[in-house]
Amino acid sequence: MPVKTFKYRLRPTKQQEEQLAKHFGSCCFIWNYFLAQRKDYYLNNEQTIRAKKVKGLTYYDNAKKLTELKKQDTYAWLNKTNSQSLQATLKDLDNAYARFFKKQAQFPRFKKKYDKQAFRVPQHVRIKNSRIYFPKFKQGIKVNLHRNLEGKIQNVTISRNQIGQYFVSISCQVKINPFPKNKNTVGLDLGIKNFAVCSDGKIYDNQKILNKYESKLRYKQKQLSKKNKGSKNRDKARIEVAKVHNKIGNTRQDFLHKTSTHILKNHGTVCIEDLNVKGMMANHRLAKSVGDASWAEFVRQLEYKADWYGRKLVKIDKFFPSSATCYWCKHVNQELALKHRKWICPNCKKELDRDYNASLNILKQGLHKLNGGRDYRQKPVELPSVDGAVKQEAQLSLAVE
Repeated sequence: MPVKTFKYRLRPTKQQEEQLAKHFGSCCFIWNYFLAQRKDYYLNNEQTIRAKKVKGLTYYDNAKKLTELKKQDTYAWLNKTNSQSLQATLKDLDNAYARFFKKQAQFPRFKKKYDKQAFRVPQHVRIKNSRIYFPKFKQGIKVNLHRNLEGKIQNVTISRNQIGQYFVSISCQVKINPFPKNKNTVGLDLGIKNFAVCSDGKIYDNQKILNKYESKLRYKQKQLSKKNKGSKNRDKARIEVAKVHNKIGNTRQDFLHKTSTHILKNHGTVCIEDLNVKGMMANHRLAKSVGDASWAEFVRQLEYKADWYGRKLVKIDKFFPSSATCYWCKHVNQELALKHRKWICPNCKKELDRDYNASLNILKQGLHKLNGGRDYRQKPVELPSVDGAVKQEAQLSLAVE
C-alpha cells in the first residue's frame, strides 16, 4: 500500500514549546556530534577504508556510543528526550552518509540553530480529541485537524519552521482510489516563458512567484542587514525575511500540486522530457528562472501521483531535439536558438510555435517509446494565433480533489 503524508498545524503551549525545543536541540546535537565523529574517523583511516581493510562507522557503532553518552553526567540531559527519536536521528544520518557514497546526494551538512528544526517519532503515537500523544508528551499537543486522517500511522515527524510555526507530518499507509480511466494523451513542454505548453493546446502560465515577491524580499533583507548581530531586533528582522520565503514556498507548492493533479486527472498518459535541471542551473542567466519554475519538483509530483492514480508517465531522452525538429516533416533546424520563439521550417515552410511544436514531438516520441516502437502521429490542435495573442488557458481555480 502506498504511504501518504498528512501535514497539520500544531498549537503547543509555552511549556510544550520549551519541551519541543529540548527535543529539537538534542536531535540536532546528536546529528552534529556523530557526523563529526564519522568525518574524523574517515579522515584518519581514509587509505585503509578505500582499500576495504577497515569499515567506516556504522549505525550500530553510533548507537552503542549514544548509550554510553547518556550514562555520563555531562550528557545526562539527553535522557529527557524520547530515546526513539534519538535513534531515528542516527538512522537518518546513516542513510544520508550511505547516499553520499552511492553518489545519490551531497555530503551531509551540520545542522544550525536557525534552520528548520525537526525530529521523528517512529511509534507509540495516537490522536484523540484533536490532540496528538507520543512519548514525553502525555498531556498531548493540540493539533488542527483540517482534514480527516486516513490509514494506519507509520511514523510522525514534528517540525518547526524558521518563523516559529509548529507542524506534524503523519505518514500513513492508505488505499488510494485511482482516477477514472482516461484514454487522453498529452505531451508537455516545460519552459520559462510558459510553465507548460500541452500538445492539446492548453497553456499553463509561468507564475514567476519569486519575481512577484522579490522587491518585498529585497526590502526585508536590507532591513535585516542594518540590525546588530545578536540583538532582538535582528532576530525580529530575520523572522520577517523568513516569512517572505515561507510565502514564496507555499505559493509555489500550491501551484505545482494543483497543476500536476489537474493534468493527471484529465489525461491517462503524460509524456515529458527528462530535463537536465542541474545542468541548466549552471547557466547564470537562466538559473534564477529555472529554480523559480521548480521543474524537478513538478516532475517528482507527476511521478508519484501517476503511481497513486493509475496513470502512465513517459520520459523521453533529454537529448532529443524536440524544439528544433519540425513535427510535420521531421526536419531538424540546426540554426534554431533559444531566442527564436517562432520559426519557419526551411523544408516544408510551415510556421511553427517553438513550445507547441516541442510538445507535439514529445507526445509522439513518448507514445513511440510506450508502444514498443509503433509510429504514432496525432493531428495537432490549430492554435488561433502563432503570435500568442489568444491562448487556451487551463482553469486552475477549481478545487482539486
